This record gives sequence, structure tokens and C-alpha cells, in this order.
Amino acid sequence: MSPPASTQPAASNTHVDLAQAFQDLAKGERTAAAMENQLTALERKIDDLLASVDGQDKSIGNEMQKQGNSNNGTS
Repeated sequence: MSPPASTQPAASNTHVDLAQAFQDLAKGERTAAAMENQLTALERKIDDLLASVDGQDKSIGNEMQKQGNSNNGTS
């Protein structure tokens, strides 16, 4: 005996909804992975910029120290 006709569309809708949920989940996973890759690249750029600024700060500090030493030696 087959299920009543009224339950067949509901079961079919459930399968369609479940399939759509899995598709949405897969799309969300792909989006999350892409965002993680972009964030990793951004973090790398920020690290490079910070290292560059730190190097410039040290260079400026060394230059100022040399100028201070030369001024102290001539006074």
C-alpha cells in the first residue's frame, strides 16, 4: 500500500529543502575558505608593512644616535 497522496509532496519538499540546505552549506564553506585566504594574505601584508616601519624606525634611531654622538664630540 502506498502512502497517502497528501504526504508524498511533503516528503518531496523535504528532500528538495535538504538538498538546498546542503548546497547553501557548501557555498558558505567555499565563501569562508575564500575569506580565510584573503585574510591570510592581508595579515602577510600587514606583517610586511610593520617590519618595514620597524626597520625604518631603527634606521632613523641609528641616524639620530650618530648625529648626537657627532654633536657631542664637537662641543
